[in-house]
Amino acid sequence: MPASLRYLFCLSALISTISTRAQDNPWAGYGVEAAYVSGKIFKHSEKFKGPIPDYSQAIDINLLQQTRGNKLWQQRRNYPLVGIGITYTDYGMDSVYGKCIGAYPILQLPLVRGKKLEWTLRLGLGVGYVTRTYERVPTFDTINNAIGGHLNNFTMFATDLRYKINDQWAVSLGGNFSHISDGAWRQPNLGVNMYGGHVAVRYFPVSSKPERKNDVLLPQKNRWLLQARMGFSANEYAIADGPLYPIYVASVFASKRYASKNKAYAGLDYSYHPGITAFMRNNEISPGLEAQNSWKSAAFVGNEFLFGRLGLVLQVGFYLQQAYLRSHKYYQKLGYNFYLVQNEQGAVKELCVYTMLKTHRTQAEFIEFGVGLGL
Repeated sequence: MPASLRYLFCLSALISTISTRAQDNPWAGYGVEAAYVSGKIFKHSEKFKGPIPDYSQAIDINLLQQTRGNKLWQQRRNYPLVGIGITYTDYGMDSVYGKCIGAYPILQLPLVRGKKLEWTLRLGLGVGYVTRTYERVPTFDTINNAIGGHLNNFTMFATDLRYKINDQWAVSLGGNFSHISDGAWRQPNLGVNMYGGHVAVRYFPVSSKPERKNDVLLPQKNRWLLQARMGFSANEYAIADGPLYPIYVASVFASKRYASKNKAYAGLDYSYHPGITAFMRNNEISPGLEAQNSWKSAAFVGNEFLFGRLGLVLQVGFYLQQAYLRSHKYYQKLGYNFYLVQNEQGAVKELCVYTMLKTHRTQAEFIEFGVGLGL
């Protein structure tokens, strides 16, 4: 065999061996992405009195894992990426808004996937620490009526158009939206919303294409469940540094699983607000009727996207009865269910703990924590 042919044969064998080892390597599929975000705060309420910086920016670092299909939900969801994101945001006016450090779990879903190009959607709901908040003492910052407490909900939505240079490197362009608020645990609580675009570089030290499982998936039964949730929250009503009042929430609803990976549901929400009772008593409004004017009821519909023991919940509700302090006609909830029990048979088929952020348009009302049951 000529030397040139022997050289090409050996090189081909070496490349094949490296590729095979990369797929079998336990670190295959683990990577990191760094993004620079250029954005701007926008006023989502007439009550937002602070000045708008000309320019805001952020650095977003993601630790990623390409799922291999070891769990059936990963195969049903077309092998999404999961991970942890850390974002450092400079809003561009440190004396008013300070900086924000956010940490959140990442779920990246493929929308369109090709050999070199892909379009993805990335979601994250976590926590954020803000360095400056509304306060009278010890440092005076009453201009910032957007954030009342240091610890906040941090929500991130992003979409990316990504070009894969090879199995290790990729670059992307995208758009993103971030939201922070403390769910009215502390006032004021308008929240800060920022939109923008980003450029990013992604690197997988071994390979972005680990060996995948590809089982023959049997469809799950599109079953109906009767479900209930019991939740708790708290609000600091009306003024900064005021009293903190509890909120009690209960929901009953019916759900139906479909496509083996989602649940559609509809039902009724009830919430009782002792802070509204206190407001009416303090202002001598409808004496003796304060408690019955502190209830809210609503009809809602929603969808839960199932990822194994984790469920991502999107819900829209329309008020049937308003409390004395009225809100908008409808609300939204976004949150997570974490399932402790998932059974196909038996009396109790689902048991979960959950957290949800309730908002009216772009302003948060409260952050809810509780337990859920499915029969």
